[in-house]
Amino acid sequence: MPALPPDVGVGFKLRHLEDVLAAPGPVTWLEIHAENYMVDGGPRMAALRRVAERFAISCHGVGLSIGSDGPLDREHLDRLACLVQGFLPSMVSEHLAWSRHGVHCFNDLLPVAYDEATLNRVCDHVDEVQECLGRRILIENPANYLTWACSTLEETAFLGDLARRTGCGLLLDLNNVHVSAVNLRFDARDWLESFPLWATAEIHLAGHHEDRDDDGSRLLIDSHGAAVTDDVLALYGDVCARAGPLPTLIEWDSDVPPWSTLVAEASRASAVLEAARRHA
Repeated sequence: MPALPPDVGVGFKLRHLEDVLAAPGPVTWLEIHAENYMVDGGPRMAALRRVAERFAISCHGVGLSIGSDGPLDREHLDRLACLVQGFLPSMVSEHLAWSRHGVHCFNDLLPVAYDEATLNRVCDHVDEVQECLGRRILIENPANYLTWACSTLEETAFLGDLARRTGCGLLLDLNNVHVSAVNLRFDARDWLESFPLWATAEIHLAGHHEDRDDDGSRLLIDSHGAAVTDDVLALYGDVCARAGPLPTLIEWDSDVPPWSTLVAEASRASAVLEAARRHA
């Protein structure tokens, strides 16, 4: 399987298939959401086979519920393993979040408490996933809208310990960092200073929408439905200056624009990567 190049990728949408193949611009790799391809055949898999002949592919899961307090859904994990073994993506990633409790499933990525009990449980789940897939996975930092009163660890320390104990890598979502910083009133750059960049193998960039909470304070929503903001792009420049070029994804999952708009977003990120290469 080819490694993800340290260039800019875009989340693949079926509607963009012909445009991707005809005019990729600076885009050198694509990401798929695993749950959209857990099927035996049909047009989705046919399209995936076509783009996988030309581009490295990253497989990003949204439904494994790594942070759940119960056991992983083995049927879901086995279907993911079948997908991964079938086309051998360059990278596999999941979220540090939960979306299932018992028989109940939620259409959201819900936050975990940052404490030793949760760390032990998440480590066990990551170990189980990596053993089943036979490969290292990446875990993504979430967008946060609240904190748990029982948390005893900093988020960055939790992620670093998780990477050390399981050997997993990290996926650094910079839009999630900015959203969390505004919502929870901390400094994003201070947070990034303590983030374990040594374990980071991929970066996500995305857009968000702004609302107001009941007190009238700013509330950012990780919508993946807008262009990457200048604030997030500035954080990206800081990270590239420290870590060097890393595979970087433009996420745009709602109100999906024409392919030309995504190419323009990829070009903005690519300019930051090129600047990092020049100063490396």
